[in-house]
Order: sequence, then C-alpha cells, then structure tokens
Amino acid sequence: MSKKESSDSASERKTLNAAEIGAVAHLYRGEVYRSTIWRTRLDTTTNWAVVTLGVALSISFASPDASPLPLVLVGVLIILFLMLEARRYRYFNVWRARARWLETHFYAPLLYDGDLHMEENWQKTLAHDYLKPRYHVGFLIAIGRRIRRNYLWILLIQSLAFIGKISVHPTPVSTLDEAMSRADVGPLPGELIIGIGLIYVLSWSAIAIWSYREDGARAQKRGTESSDSMG
Repeated sequence: MSKKESSDSASERKTLNAAEIGAVAHLYRGEVYRSTIWRTRLDTTTNWAVVTLGVALSISFASPDASPLPLVLVGVLIILFLMLEARRYRYFNVWRARARWLETHFYAPLLYDGDLHMEENWQKTLAHDYLKPRYHVGFLIAIGRRIRRNYLWILLIQSLAFIGKISVHPTPVSTLDEAMSRADVGPLPGELIIGIGLIYVLSWSAIAIWSYREDGARAQKRGTESSDSMG
C-alpha cells in the first residue's frame, strides 16, 4: 500500500457535516415510522387471538350443556396467530434495532457531549446492516418473546376456562373419572385430551423460558441490558 493510501486511511473522517447529520435524522424518522407500523401489526394479531378466545368462551359457557370443544379447537387458531405474530416480530425487530442503535450511538452522544464518537465505528455496523439486511433473531426466539409478552396469558386463560368448563357444567364434578368423561371429544378419550392440553401448555412455556435465557445470554455477551441491540 502506498504512503498516500496509508495517509488517506489514517485521515478517515471521524465526523459528519450538517447535510449528513440531517440525512441521518431523516433516516431515523423513517426507521421509527416503520417500527411503529409493524408494532401495530403485532397488536392486530394479538387482538385476533383475544377475540377468537372470547368467542370460544362465549360459546362454551353459553349454557350448562354446551360442549367444551370450542375451547379445544380455538387452540389451533391461537397457534396460527402466534406463528404469524412471530414472523411479523422478526421484521419489527429489525426496524426497532436500527432506531435504537441510532438513539444510543448518534443522538445520545450528540446530546450528551456533542461528539458522535465515530471512531467506535458504530456507523459501519449500521451501514453493514443496510448493505446486507438480515433478521436479528431466530424464529423460535421470536415465538418465545411473543409468548412471554402476550400469549402465555392467553394460553393460561384458555386452559383454565377448559378446566372450569368440565368442572362446573352441567353440574359440579364430584370425581376424577367424571371430569375425564366430560373431557371426551368424540372418539377421543378425556385422558388423551387432557394429556395433549398439558403438552400444549408446557411446550409453549418451555419455549418462553428458553428464549428468556437465550436473550439473557445474548445481552450478557454484548454487555448490554437488552438483547435487542444490533449484531
């Protein structure tokens, strides 16, 4: 490498001019807007899950003789909404991570001491993310985060409603065998339905716990309080 090239590399700019700062500000506004739009889409799928569970509750508890089957079938729809929401969350996390990166490395240093600290090469990390965009979290991690935020409560309400239904309708249950017989769904015995329900809740709970530990490990590795930073 020539002396001139070495000199150019050594004198690499460590600041931004007024026009470039304005461009970065507009970039930040765009990322905040995109993250807001995708945040709204996340809320939409959660609302769908809540509404469908509410419909199932209304049908199953409409009368003492109503079947608990809707509370079982709604689980399929809840899983579908969870998968859709996890996919949307992976997109949302990209826009949020970029906006947060700009807040912590552009706006915070600018406001705190008037220095962008570009020698830390935060701008190159952001540029690389634009040149080679990718998801920042895996699909299972996204599922786990959405379960922890919203769906664990939805799943628990669904499970408790099913238990409550077979316990009190049409009359309060007196024996375990009677409860199991009320849980029968067509040719499927109640023991099988209860077993599937336990696997259903425990599986999603396990994913939520695993993702929580993974997020903690990611945050500790980066030395941050959150695992949602870029990288």
